[in-house]
Amino acid sequence: MASHTRHGLTGMARFLAEFWYFGIKEARACLFVGLFFAAVFLLPRSGVLGVPRYDVLLIVAVGIQLAMVATKLETLDELKAVCLFHIVGFVLEVFKTSAGIKSWAYTDYGYTKLFGVPLFSGFMYASVGSYIIQAWRLFDLRIRHHPPYWMAALAALAIYINFFTHHYIGDYRWYVAACALGLYARTTVVFRPLDRDRQMPLLLAFVLIGLFIWLAENISTLFGIWKYPNQMGAWSLVHIGKWSSWSLLVIMSFTMIANLKHIKEKIHVPE
Repeated sequence: MASHTRHGLTGMARFLAEFWYFGIKEARACLFVGLFFAAVFLLPRSGVLGVPRYDVLLIVAVGIQLAMVATKLETLDELKAVCLFHIVGFVLEVFKTSAGIKSWAYTDYGYTKLFGVPLFSGFMYASVGSYIIQAWRLFDLRIRHHPPYWMAALAALAIYINFFTHHYIGDYRWYVAACALGLYARTTVVFRPLDRDRQMPLLLAFVLIGLFIWLAENISTLFGIWKYPNQMGAWSLVHIGKWSSWSLLVIMSFTMIANLKHIKEKIHVPE
């Protein structure tokens, strides 16, 4: 029906209409991210009613997640995938903040800190998965020329392992990125902002999402959620190199989401 009611849209009118609906759907897909970061902005560093900020953020994140399931904005299967993101992200956080690595630090006090990492931190990774799941539904996403699943899984595993091993045997990020570039070179994502299908290279989507995560990271460090070593004295911009790290993490996240049964049906893998 939508294709008939908007059939007369052409030229600039169509562009503006599609751009408007694209923005609305993007905002809707960022529901978890938006509400969580609203809490980051609004909560005082001293906490609320004697409860430390880190603990309040955990309560907020769990509450948002439960509300999304209760209102059927996410299914139980999707929640399981989001929980997997939480575990994967939390393990990475524990390693990166450990005494021997100290890539960054959570300097505030919290009752719900485990191995020096607040439990809410896993939700920051889970929010990436939540965004992809919501965008898939809202934009009716379909993937063309996806690489074989086993190849995509190996690339995702290599990305994750390199986050740990580069502290010991060198950073092979760009080699892994080159492999991902080859794997996804022909892959396109088809999406529907309004009533017509549009498409873009999937690699471009990975890079753009990585950019927005990097921007969100700058906001988080500005508000003191965590700090890099060069931000201990005064805040400074997060190094632009983190953009590539986040883009690779998006590839890993996408690979995990792509294996959900109802999503797999919309992914075309050439024979």
